[in-house]
Amino acid sequence: MSKPAPERIPAQLNAAASAPVLTPSGIELQRVYGPAQASPAAQLGEPGEYPFTRGVHPDMYRERLWTMRQYAGFGSAEESNARYKFLLERGQTGLSVAFDLPTQIGYDPDDAMALGEVGRVGVSLPTLPEALRLFDGIPLEQVSTSMTINAPAAIVLALYVAVAKRQGADLRRLRGTVQNDILKEYLARGTYIFPPQPAMRLVTDVFSWCAQHTPHWNTISISGYHIREAGSTAVQELAFTLANGIEYVQAAQRAGLQVDDFAPQLAFFFNSHNGFLEEVAKFRAARRMWARIMRERFGARNPRSQMLRFHAQTGGSTLTAQQPENNIVRTTLQALAAVLGGAQSLHTNALDEALGLPTNHSAQIALRTQQVIASEAGVTGTVDPLGGSYAIEQLTDELEAQALAYIARIDALGGALAAIEAGYPQSEVESAAYAHQRAVESGARVVVGVNAFMSEAEPPPAVHKLDAQIEQRQVARVRALRQSRDGERASALLAQLEQAARGPANLMPLLIECVEHDVTLGEICHVLRSVWGEYRPKYA
Repeated sequence: MSKPAPERIPAQLNAAASAPVLTPSGIELQRVYGPAQASPAAQLGEPGEYPFTRGVHPDMYRERLWTMRQYAGFGSAEESNARYKFLLERGQTGLSVAFDLPTQIGYDPDDAMALGEVGRVGVSLPTLPEALRLFDGIPLEQVSTSMTINAPAAIVLALYVAVAKRQGADLRRLRGTVQNDILKEYLARGTYIFPPQPAMRLVTDVFSWCAQHTPHWNTISISGYHIREAGSTAVQELAFTLANGIEYVQAAQRAGLQVDDFAPQLAFFFNSHNGFLEEVAKFRAARRMWARIMRERFGARNPRSQMLRFHAQTGGSTLTAQQPENNIVRTTLQALAAVLGGAQSLHTNALDEALGLPTNHSAQIALRTQQVIASEAGVTGTVDPLGGSYAIEQLTDELEAQALAYIARIDALGGALAAIEAGYPQSEVESAAYAHQRAVESGARVVVGVNAFMSEAEPPPAVHKLDAQIEQRQVARVRALRQSRDGERASALLAQLEQAARGPANLMPLLIECVEHDVTLGEICHVLRSVWGEYRPKYA
């Protein structure tokens, strides 16, 4: 058998020194940076002080490490519960719940729309008994939980609150985040249900209810992650995420909320992608921009209202099925960028996610990646260790300037919601995604193992196998629940919900009452659909 030819260094890596070198966002990198490139307007400031460029806390990781929050969920509540306990036993410090597609778009497992998708890409969570199984043996008063759910976020939060009440937890001590970011669903991801106006009402109902009952709960995670996964550049991710944040603040104000009453519990979610220097600068620019937006545009006076606190996840779209072990290296560099950029919590992707759901083994490697960075790399001993780097500061300024130009265009269109309905950010992201794919296919952008440094095919790693009977079991469970519950009470609550949806009252108390009496997530969404309708994009 002949040996494969030795891999040659791709021509683009041997380009002449005079050729422009660009970041993934297209920002030209200088041969060397120095005082001449540093913006005189750049104000570094101190960590924990406005505009928080260097971090939201004075001592950052010297005082407390970021939360290691591995995103997980699949199949049944029992299977996901076992994965959570597996990760907690190995040092994970927070939960992050992934939901299946039927749950994300408001259908019960026995709905025809759910066929073939139950438990596939996350856990099936249609009812309170399922939620009780999901968090069995996990004291919610003691663990921080993030839930990646958007269109039915208020309903899933109601389920979580109902579980906490069954556990006897003090609701005022609950900590965590519900993503609750419907704008990015219209922009990038597509798991929306209702038209924008009633959907935004659910968002602000959560803001208002949580401010009174769960003051430590983050009421939204304004997400750039999925915008980046759809193909955006770092500049677009930064701009469109903060533009969405502006829209949410305005919506809350229109609902009668005072900015300093709800803004301290706003959180953000960013992608940590390829382009190490650019990613570090992106996180620093995001903090500075948001601080100025909140102080200068909205008059926020509470420093916590001005702080951009964020969760980061390494770039799922950067993972490759070819040579999947390379994904460990990619994830490590992306995680390090998030840490050097000052993340408050972090998820690291598993090496096999381009092939299927992570196995226990690959999930443990992903968690250990964070633990090695925290324990062995020495980067947690000083705050903002790259601050003051000429290159980092110049990139931070450039990212901010380009992102502010995008936000100005969005303002001119009438704000984020109007821009999304006109298809503007979608078009920008699609163009960026197309340009990236063309660059990969032409070889202008190197992806190791895909278009450079290829090797002979190797057997793929073992992948996680889903239980083939999960859908039938979930269908049986939800049907049995409907038979055993107080049907008259459930019907009365659904009728009450229909009337409430037509009026202005906050829906959260009624949603909690509904789930506590075994009304299902799908039934609630069906009633709301009957009142509000379903969203159909105008620009398509």
